[in-house]
Amino acid sequence: MTGYDPARRPVYIGHEIYRHSTYGPKHPLAIPRVPVVTDLVTALGWLPDDQFLQSPRATPEALLAFHTPDYLAALQRAEATQSVNDADRARHRIGADGNPVYREIFSRPATGAGGVMLAAALTAGGGVVHVPGGGTHHGRPDRASGFCYLNDCVLGCLEWLGQGLTRILYLDLDAHHGDGVQDAFATDPRVLTLSIHEAGRWPFTGALEDRAGGIARNIPVPQGYHDAEATWVLHNAILPILRYWRPQAVMIQAGADSLADDPLAKLSLTNAAYRATLAAVMPLAPRLILLGGGGYNPWSVGRCWAGLWATLNGLPIPETLPPAAEAVLRAQSLNRAAGRNPPDHWFTTLADPAPEPRAVREVVRTACARVLEDIPRGQD
Repeated sequence: MTGYDPARRPVYIGHEIYRHSTYGPKHPLAIPRVPVVTDLVTALGWLPDDQFLQSPRATPEALLAFHTPDYLAALQRAEATQSVNDADRARHRIGADGNPVYREIFSRPATGAGGVMLAAALTAGGGVVHVPGGGTHHGRPDRASGFCYLNDCVLGCLEWLGQGLTRILYLDLDAHHGDGVQDAFATDPRVLTLSIHEAGRWPFTGALEDRAGGIARNIPVPQGYHDAEATWVLHNAILPILRYWRPQAVMIQAGADSLADDPLAKLSLTNAAYRATLAAVMPLAPRLILLGGGGYNPWSVGRCWAGLWATLNGLPIPETLPPAAEAVLRAQSLNRAAGRNPPDHWFTTLADPAPEPRAVREVVRTACARVLEDIPRGQD
């Protein structure tokens, strides 16, 4: 890995395992996501060789930092046999609850975990790494949950902690509460988790008053949560917490299902809100890992995450895409209502149309004020 210096230029960690991997034709993760963003940034000339790294696959031994031996063995059995026995299904929720047995059921999440752990190792001395295949924030030590078989977010934070860091901020922008990460560090004063997610949505955790017995913070937002409210949250919760906690490292889970174009959630952000949040956090993060996460529309996910890669590199968002990038987007499909008549801007630009001005609702203002109560002050 000579020549890869995330303190000098952001590093992008990817892998071809995502290109032909699917959870099954009727699953929300039937769609390609990492290949779309990789192909987009390549077509735009934004991914030179000295910024791209192939993700290693985490070994079972490395995964034991968070996951149990029995569970890892069950995942490997499921991949080898392409089936799951009744005991493993009941105990580890493999082949249950929307967590199907599929061809790369161990190899794909282990590749994501290996990429995030590598990102943490690369940023030991500072810098920025993007791992769009990471972000499986629901994974539990001994079971699959919410389409997540491993928890690469936790494994990456553990790598940072192993380097001796004592103040990590985990910021979760996914429409679903980052329950697996919060619970993993519930009693660890070295990791502050902040999740901004749709209220009343699975996994039905992350209430405003939920601090997980420690320093966790949650902002459950109402349906229709929009850019003006995201701006309020940024300036009245995220940035104040950053300035007070003074993290040595920041991990952002940038699940794209909070976008208005996502078919599962009921939030209303444009991808400009994601870029604005990332741009504001970057100067306050001595070490930064940007992950993927949820998102179930290949056009909105690819365009959002490609725009975030541009933000990391200080690149302007083009008004219109060149033909090679447009061809990447026109090659996508979605077997849902939203995919039947996709609007033209899904093909021709990365930026969503600017939203109409809207008022910030009181529930959002109140939540921001509440999460700032008793934030611990970072000490060198």
